[in-house]
Amino acid sequence: MRIFLLCQLLLCLLFQANGFCQVTGTSVIDPFPLEVTTSKTTHLIFPFGIKTVDRGSRDILAQKATGVENILQVKAARPDFDTTNLTVITADGKLFSFLVGYADQPLSLNIQINSAAVEIATFGNGDLNDGKVAQSALLAKSNPAHNVSIKERSSQSELLLSSIFVDDDLLLYSIELANNSALKYEIENLRFFVRDKKYRKRTAIQETEIKPLHILGDTNAVSPQTSHTFVFVLPKMTFPDKKYLAAQVQEKNGGRHMTLKVRNRHLLKALPIRQ
Repeated sequence: MRIFLLCQLLLCLLFQANGFCQVTGTSVIDPFPLEVTTSKTTHLIFPFGIKTVDRGSRDILAQKATGVENILQVKAARPDFDTTNLTVITADGKLFSFLVGYADQPLSLNIQINSAAVEIATFGNGDLNDGKVAQSALLAKSNPAHNVSIKERSSQSELLLSSIFVDDDLLLYSIELANNSALKYEIENLRFFVRDKKYRKRTAIQETEIKPLHILGDTNAVSPQTSHTFVFVLPKMTFPDKKYLAAQVQEKNGGRHMTLKVRNRHLLKALPIRQ
């Protein structure tokens, strides 16, 4: 194979002046060196969730940490194994390559992986690229447009939906929580439901919870006399006339609960994210 490539390169050099040769450029992803051992676990912390993991050999063990999506635990299955490789693809479409060797005492056990890798993976079956979703949320937060105004107040606090944006199959909601009191507003949860507009008193409310694909902003608490803006990314949707989207915030150990009702007429005002 190497002889063939060398001959091809020489021919290209000989005939390049006459335009008889066309070379297609390629790029190489250099692997990161990684040391592992049998008695300790190495943690690789990625900026986004892990989609796939491939081990070059069974001499290394690799698994996602329990309960999280972006931490990979790696360990040696036996000592003094031959150098092998490890490949990880994350949910932002990036490929990370590692050259794994054995060491009795690895230099690092907890390694934070930066996002400098090139976006290379294309997902099928409708899977979203988490990196692009996060970028859309940043664009929505920096966009000054205010195309809707839905608000509710409770005991010197206010919940306001001021903007709705659309980006392909995503709807992005810019929601502000203002705390005008002297008491910290600790957030129990911020959730979204599709609910019926009307229901009988003796009938349970029909609702379906919609999980955000991404949340931009600290959802723990809002300090006194301040406000905080969140961007929630949800799948693109519209509602039948008898339903609406409820954006609900509940206070931890408190009673300042608020709900915003988003209807179809509000969604139709959504602006393209890059406007």
